[in-house]
Amino acid sequence: MELKNSLIDAIDARTKLAGSNKMEILLFSLGTKEIFGINVFKVREVSKTPKITKAPYMPDGVEGVISLRGNIIPVINLGRFANLDSSSSAAPSIMIVTEYSRHTQGFLVQQVEHIVRVDWDMVKSPEDMLAGREALITAITELPDGRLISILDVEQILANAYGEQANLSIDPILNGQEYTIFFVDDSSVARKMICNVLDQLSIRYHQATNGLDGWNKLDSLASRAQRAGENLRQSLQLILVDAEMPEMDGYVLTKQIKSDARFNGIPIIMHSSLSSEANRAMGKNVGVDAYVAKFDPEILASTIRSTLNR
Repeated sequence: MELKNSLIDAIDARTKLAGSNKMEILLFSLGTKEIFGINVFKVREVSKTPKITKAPYMPDGVEGVISLRGNIIPVINLGRFANLDSSSSAAPSIMIVTEYSRHTQGFLVQQVEHIVRVDWDMVKSPEDMLAGREALITAITELPDGRLISILDVEQILANAYGEQANLSIDPILNGQEYTIFFVDDSSVARKMICNVLDQLSIRYHQATNGLDGWNKLDSLASRAQRAGENLRQSLQLILVDAEMPEMDGYVLTKQIKSDARFNGIPIIMHSSLSSEANRAMGKNVGVDAYVAKFDPEILASTIRSTLNR
């Protein structure tokens, strides 16, 4: 009950965190010594593992499906999916229900601890050895007691479990103008999809892998234009940001861009797997011009078109 109340309080307080460069993480274990974390914004509820119905042709690590308030959702055993050698032979006793990109699924874990609040600038990208194509860790942070927390790359997990979306055919923008976009996203899955959309639209782009890296690169572009006596809007027509990113989140990045006169007239689209109305409101509060939930290439392409044509 204490964890449930903490979770409700954390979700209710989410709008207060927008622009604060802070995040709240639900800590859990998968039967090993490691402690993992997941952003509370993506957690809908935590419960005991319900009865799971097995289904044929499920990917490895997907235990089956359950009925949750009239909706059929898949259930993923995170420990088995990550090929972790658990010290416990017991079946996972806890299910974390999450929402990503307008899709709901359950994650089976061994145990949940509590919720902690951390600063995004203390959340670091993992070393290159952990950040390969199949890696399941998107960031690492350290708690005051010295423990390291591995934050799961759920977008990569879901892409591995269900496969990446097939490439859609998107018509290029043929209006005689050339466009350049800057986008920032810490997910390799998202960056690949964004690049595919922009390539099909015939749009040039710069990219960054976290919020701080994004701000440093944008600042460099703006300073270069200023030294040349040019308006940055002439060489950069749109900025696309993720919401959750190590070192600086998309809300703080948006606030910094919007408060800097060098970026006047350049719209910002937030592209996030946080797809609830509350998260859209958070984006609006910091000044984004449009909000697109991942991963729908057609909607992303349509939003980019309409934003560029304003």
